[in-house]
Amino acid sequence: MTARVSHTTVDCRDAYTLSEWWKGVLDYVDIDGDPNLPGHEECMIISRDGSHRLLFIEVPEDKSGKNRIHLDLEPVEGRRDDELARLIAHGAVEVADLRGKYGPGSGWVVLADPEGNEFCILRSAAERAAAAPAPHS
Repeated sequence: MTARVSHTTVDCRDAYTLSEWWKGVLDYVDIDGDPNLPGHEECMIISRDGSHRLLFIEVPEDKSGKNRIHLDLEPVEGRRDDELARLIAHGAVEVADLRGKYGPGSGWVVLADPEGNEFCILRSAAERAAAAPAPHS
């Protein structure tokens, strides 16, 4: 027997507002027939291809401490730094800049959403491929 991930759950203070914010980050949408509305205590969004869902559930306590699990995001198109600028303009807050941690062109940036939940923005697949050493013949 095995299990699969049904969805990723994020505890929050305002499920609707945070789900709307993440829709703008990930280009996710509401689930057909189950739209999220202001005041909903649970709001789920889904990737356009249906492969991943995020569920936002309201809890009474504020976030405290570092996340024990977080999302690592990579740009679908473009470069990490361009996506970083977009996310900052969208309301993300920079927590730690770890670009170059393992040499030029490496690393990531730790960000936080409006409720302080950390996530990382990585280099795109194209950036990683361009930086990879050439194979030996």
